[in-house]
Amino acid sequence: GRSRLAARWGLRWGFAALSPAMIARATVGRAVAVSGRPSGLRRIGSSAAAAQSLKTPMPAVPGRVLVVTSGKGGVGKTTCAASMAWALGKMGHRTCAVDFDIGLRNLDLHLGAERRVIFDFVNVINGECNLNQALIKDRHNPNLFLLAASQTRDKDVLTVEGVQRVLDDLKQQFEYIVLDSPAGIEAGARHAMYFADDAVITVNPELSSCRDSDKMIGFIASRSKRSEEGLEPVRQMLLINRYDASRVESQEMLQLDDIQELLGLELIGVIPESKAVLTATNLGQPVVSLSEEPAAQAFEDTVARFLGEDRPLRFIEPPKKDFFSSLFG
Repeated sequence: GRSRLAARWGLRWGFAALSPAMIARATVGRAVAVSGRPSGLRRIGSSAAAAQSLKTPMPAVPGRVLVVTSGKGGVGKTTCAASMAWALGKMGHRTCAVDFDIGLRNLDLHLGAERRVIFDFVNVINGECNLNQALIKDRHNPNLFLLAASQTRDKDVLTVEGVQRVLDDLKQQFEYIVLDSPAGIEAGARHAMYFADDAVITVNPELSSCRDSDKMIGFIASRSKRSEEGLEPVRQMLLINRYDASRVESQEMLQLDDIQELLGLELIGVIPESKAVLTATNLGQPVVSLSEEPAAQAFEDTVARFLGEDRPLRFIEPPKKDFFSSLFG
């Protein structure tokens, strides 16, 4: 199995996104209105008004923590986390996306909120603000909120106690908390995976991505909080991103069966390679919001399967050639 696959494939690629460092000092007597305006801050005249402005509906049961992770960088993990969180919100589920990539945040860019970050995840952990002050409500998706990562701190500032306190508070306000984990098993990734109820392992259809993700599967199975406490194991699912059916057909990429054989996980989605991802990121919106795009439809299918709906896989076959394309190659 593995040696045969290693001899046939050895593809490499990656991408990086830059985000501006934007952090400002909030003045005393102001608070972010979580249910309020995109402008971010407004003055609150009384404690009663403050309580009303920050009041949020509570989920019927504590929310579930979904971590989106990968073994190596550059597989499109943040793209997947942003689109899954956005789709959950659009389907009516109150959702919070949390960026765990301390020092290298990008999730705010994908959700178009980079200019609205006043307080961040680390500020909440350190008690420099309360949780509601740091939450940013999406301008176009009323069920979606963002808790951004710090752009100026180091990942070592995260502690198990601090992260658990923030996640416990989020579970009381949201149905789903989607964690955008850094790649690998560094501090940010370990903390994100430790508290997961569900995990989406994101891979590209190439050997090194699958091999590194195999390590993550073992880490989540043995080192999560659920495994330590003897609870039901973390539900681990496989999401294949940047799938090019034509290159798979020409044996330049791993086939779906090969990837599932390597990782042995439930497959919840296959996202086709798409130029629309870069366009959407530059526009500050997740690709799933571009409803006519195949990648957007594949993300909608993925989230529906995550929620228990049975949907067939799409976009896994190469496009059929017309008569002239077949004739002239």
